[in-house]
Amino acid sequence: MVTLQDLQKPSITHTQLVRYAGASGDFNPIHTVVPVGEQAGLGGVIAHGMLIMGFAGQALTQWFPRKDLRQFQVRFAKMTFPGEFLTVSGQITGEKEQDGEQHLLGEIVVRNKEEEVKLKGQFAVLKKQ
Repeated sequence: MVTLQDLQKPSITHTQLVRYAGASGDFNPIHTVVPVGEQAGLGGVIAHGMLIMGFAGQALTQWFPRKDLRQFQVRFAKMTFPGEFLTVSGQITGEKEQDGEQHLLGEIVVRNKEEEVKLKGQFAVLKKQ
């Protein structure tokens, strides 16, 4: 297996969540309004899952050219809160041929400083000859 260089993300902020809500169109108040998050039993607001997936996508495009991405799927594992620092890590786990192309297969994981897994996924990218 080949380990890819980790991507370290700065602390998630409430302002970042509000900006992401505007950019994505996801205005669910559990992401932006603290009392609503508290009433929902979340202890406050939570980050959008797609924001965390976006961090994983950012790492992928730092590791490989975006045009070479063939497959990217994730599963959300745990909620993310403002103040958390996240690390995106990945590794190449194998190869396969598909549609006449040789692909590298990999796994991607997003964790916080406490090593809690927030997201796990798989990807396939075009293998450079």
